[in-house]
Amino acid sequence: MALHIIKLCVGVESVDELDQWYREEVLAAAARGETYERMHVTRMFPKRVDEVLAGGSLYWVIKGIVQARQSILELRPVRGADGVDRCGIVLDPELHRTEYRPCRAFQGWRYYDPKDAPADIRQSSVDGDMPEGMRRALRELALI
Repeated sequence: MALHIIKLCVGVESVDELDQWYREEVLAAAARGETYERMHVTRMFPKRVDEVLAGGSLYWVIKGIVQARQSILELRPVRGADGVDRCGIVLDPELHRTEYRPCRAFQGWRYYDPKDAPADIRQSSVDGDMPEGMRRALRELALI
């Protein structure tokens, strides 16, 4: 069974901002003649690698709420410029919005049991162009 990872997305205000940041990284890499790979580097390497790679996702906590996920493609050892070994979490480029789920702050990352993970939400024509704040308020009221 797949095992997920949950992590705080520090410095980002919304899923749209995270997506825009990724787009800018792709353009910057292209300008340098490189291919951009979505990889998030974190200090600790998961011990349950096989379970995470069996279909796990990285769930992003933005502003205290789980709001999005990305499928994990690979866990890669990465050595920083400081000589410290880290974990490169290679992510699928597609960012999936999820149902909102409040989450307390924590350090690093945590394993995230599939039974606790929020479901993906599909973008509909009703809320596709809606500002994120309005979408959040309407979901909290269970109107969309």
